[in-house]
Order: sequence, then C-alpha cells, then structure tokens
Amino acid sequence: MKRAILLSAFLLSQFGTSQLLKTQGEKIINDKGENIQLRGLGLGGWMLQEGYMLKTADFAGPQYKIKEKIAELIGEDGMNEFYKAYLKNGITRQDIDFLKKAGFNSIRLPMHYNLYTLPIEKESKKGENTWLEEGFKMTDDLLKWCADNKMYLILDLHAAPGGQGNDVNISDNDKSKPSLWESEENQKKTIALWKKLAERYKDSPWIGGYDLINEPNINFTGKNINGTDEMSNAPLWKLQKEITEAIRTVDKKHIIIIEGNGWGNNYNGLTPLWDNNMVFSFHKYWNNNDDATLKFALDLREKHKIPIWLGETGENSNVWFTELIQLLDKHNIGYAFWPMKKIDNIAGITNVKITPEYQKLLDYWKNGGEKPSKEFAKKALMQIAENYKFSNVEVKNDVIDAMFRQTKDGSTKPFKNLQAPGKIFATDYDLGRMGSAYSDKDFINLWVSDPAKRSEWNSGNQLRNDGVDIYRTKDNEYYVGKTESGEWLQYTINSKADKTYTFDIKYASENDAKIRIEDASGKLLTTVSLASTGGNEIWKTASAKGIHLKKGENKIRIYFENDGVNMNYFEVR
Repeated sequence: MKRAILLSAFLLSQFGTSQLLKTQGEKIINDKGENIQLRGLGLGGWMLQEGYMLKTADFAGPQYKIKEKIAELIGEDGMNEFYKAYLKNGITRQDIDFLKKAGFNSIRLPMHYNLYTLPIEKESKKGENTWLEEGFKMTDDLLKWCADNKMYLILDLHAAPGGQGNDVNISDNDKSKPSLWESEENQKKTIALWKKLAERYKDSPWIGGYDLINEPNINFTGKNINGTDEMSNAPLWKLQKEITEAIRTVDKKHIIIIEGNGWGNNYNGLTPLWDNNMVFSFHKYWNNNDDATLKFALDLREKHKIPIWLGETGENSNVWFTELIQLLDKHNIGYAFWPMKKIDNIAGITNVKITPEYQKLLDYWKNGGEKPSKEFAKKALMQIAENYKFSNVEVKNDVIDAMFRQTKDGSTKPFKNLQAPGKIFATDYDLGRMGSAYSDKDFINLWVSDPAKRSEWNSGNQLRNDGVDIYRTKDNEYYVGKTESGEWLQYTINSKADKTYTFDIKYASENDAKIRIEDASGKLLTTVSLASTGGNEIWKTASAKGIHLKKGENKIRIYFENDGVNMNYFEVR
C-alpha cells in the first residue's frame, strides 16, 4: 500500500510538466500541440531473451529453453540467481541517462507477461490472475528514470500468455502448451494484464502508449505459418479491440498502438477503427530504404488518418541506419531501434563482452563433450550477468554517430585522437558517412528484398558497424581485411609540426599489391608497393617516405588498388 501511495504521488507530481501524448490526425502531438517524432530504442534482451542475443540460438532459441540449459548446469536455484542478477544489471538508471544523452526521447519496453502474472497452468484456480510484483516494480523504476529524463516509455507486450505466433523465439512460445489464440484463458489473462497496467499508469504523462501485442505471426486461415498471407485476421482484430475496451475502462488518455499479423505488417481485414487515439505500428528489417518499402504503411496512414510508428527496426549497418532515419524524418515517422544489449554485438549502441569461460559453456551446449563443473558454469554465468551492467558494456559511438549526427551532417569526425608521430591502427578511420569517411563495396544487408544481395557488411563482425571489414588477429589485435580495389579509408591526423614523415605500414597479402595515399582534396602524397607476404595473416612492413603533413589537422586517405590487402596499422615517424 505504501508503495502504491508513493507511486501515485510521483505520477501526480509529473503533471506539473505534463507532456502527455495523443494523436491529432496523422500526427502524434503533446498537450501543447507540438508534433512529437518518437526517436526511441527498444530494451530487447532485458525482460525477454532471444537466443541470438545470448549466442544460444543454435540450440536454445526461446527463453524457456535457455533457462533449461542453464538449469542443467547450475540447477534451478543457480539459474534463478543468475536471472536475478541479469535482470538487476540489464537496465539501470545509468542506461536511461545514457540513452537520453545519446539523443533518444523514448523507450520501448518489451515485456514478458510472466514477470507480471503466473502462466495459466500455474494458477491455483482456473481463471484467476495472480499478480507478481517483480515486473511491476521493474516498470515503475524504469518509468521514473524515463520521467526524470523527460523520455516517453512505451509498454510493449512482447511475450503474451501462451505466445502470439509461430516464431517461438520472439515470444518465448512453448508449442507444447495452448497458444494465445487457442486458449480463451490466455486471452482473458492478456486482457486482464493490460487493464492492470493501464490502471497503474493511467496518470503518467511519460507513458507514451500501449503497444498491445508485439509481432503477431499466426496462420488463422492462410497457408503461411507466420500469417503473411492472412486476408481477414479476424481473431487478431477482435482481441486487440477487447484489450482496448478493457484499457479504456480505467484509462481514457493514453495512445493505443496496434500491430498487424505477419510480424506486425499484415493489416488485411482491418475492421472499422474502435478508438480515436490510436497508432498503427509496423516493423522494418533488411530491405531498401525508399518510399516503396514504406508504401503500405503510408497508405494506411492516409486512408485512416491516424499516425504510423516504426515500432521495431535495426540489426543492420550504420549506412542503413542513417538512410532509414533520413527516410523516416522525411515522412514524420517515429521509430524504436532494436535491441539495447546483446553479447558480441556491433550493430547496436552497446556491446556486452563475451568471456572465454562463457564461450566454453556455449561450446558444451552446442557440441557436447566434457560437462563443465557446476562451480565453473555458475562463475561464468554470473560474470556475464556482471558484464550487462552499463559500466561494463562497450558503448558503440560509431552507431550513435550514424543514428544522430550523420543523418543531418555529412562531415567527418576523428574516431580517435590520432597523433603524428605515433602508431595509427587501420580500424581508427574517421566517423562519417560512406563516401566521406570511407568507401566499401558491401555496406548493408538487403537479404529480404533480394537474397542474392545478402551481405554481412562488416564480414569480420568486429569493433565497428560500417561497411569496413574488420577482423581480429591471432594476437588479439584488429585489422582491416577483405579489401577490394577502389575501397579507401580516411584518417584525421594531428601533426605536432610541419614536417615530412615516413609511414611504416604493417600489412599482409597473398599477392603483390599497391596502395596509394592522398589527402582529402585528392592530392597524391605517395604510392606504396606491397610485396606478397605469403598469407592473409603473415605480416610484413612496407615503408613510404616523404609524406608531408602540416602542423595541426590533416585528413589523409589510403586507397587500395588491388583486392586482398589486410592492414593492421601504420606508424608515422
């Protein structure tokens, strides 16, 4: 009771600076009538884990299977202890403060229902709803951090009771149990949960909206198991309408966000809209960034005269991120990128560092062999939970730069403070758009629109999220590899004096090759012949003399004139 009184007092106090969102025609506005473009991030991987986020996808995709694997090694109590630390560290006040500073104005919270209520099979009485404090407390804390930062929190039911589709990973769906669509009990629990949430947060102006069901993907009548060919979607619209009606009995203010079938984008059979404060959500991955890929969503907006919101997107290169945000800005469409944290990640704003001990667990789970001891496994898992703390993650400044500065600013910035004389690693090329800071021939993943064009952009999957291919050496250093003729890298170098330097270039190449060095205006500084080293990681040094740098800032470009040159660093002396 004391906590409820305190929460109510906090929520009421926030109305002193109320910025409550609502819809007005095709726009989302605040209570001052100002257009609000939601620039958000989804906290994927916190309340709900998908296997690929923990690198378990090959043998454990949905969360319940991940938990089974962990319990197999450290027991049920150990597994619970790991998850307690994981949830505590996964998102904290520091994370939200960081997101605000980075430039985001909203958060999408992917909720797992089992943090708020028991599964139907665990209820002591059929039809009951046992409420769990854990999920509500996590949400209360998150809302306070968001409100203190003047950020909107969008509640997203990511794992509905029973699971909302056949893609089991995204909703922790156990196919041996009744799904959301097969069970009236699960549907009633879903409706009751949303009513409970709305009742709790009805007075908060920093709740941005209620995203009712994430990515439904189910074949009610169609042949595609994920519902992409459904024509009526009648059960989906019926349930979302019933959820809305339950919410409106306690909360008349907040925006209702609905999603179509087929991972959110199939709006066939949409019935007459049942609420006057509603937004359509759509999701976008791995296709072109042009008006054609938005047409179905833009048509929905125009037809129904209500806003659209890109509720989930990401998992691509910096080039793709910049182009997408420019496209969304053009059409006044808000967005939420995905996800916040995952292990061994270049395509997000943070990276959770993997450990050799955790890799040993992954190898055992995947390949078998000698079982790690309980003590070893628990220590390895608790260290991973520790690595999820914001103070321990690696912030990906190149991704942040691509999402914010590069969408409006075509200039380049130094990635690091590079000094001459000094050693400059090949991976420390400038921050900036492709064609300004670097040039690479594989720089986005478009496999959905054209499988023949599928690319990993950075095929080494290390360090940075541009098209530049970065690999790790056997000695745990990084190098630029898989270079192709015509590709180039730009470096901003601060010279302590106006003088002529020698560049000692550490490289590896199976064949004889050449590079040339120019300044950013295109003036040739030198050409360097590189004799074959006999292998991709057999390293030699080639020297280029007579390279003049002026005192202060110099921008130089290294061009690859042949395929297959790997570059580790160059020493300026």
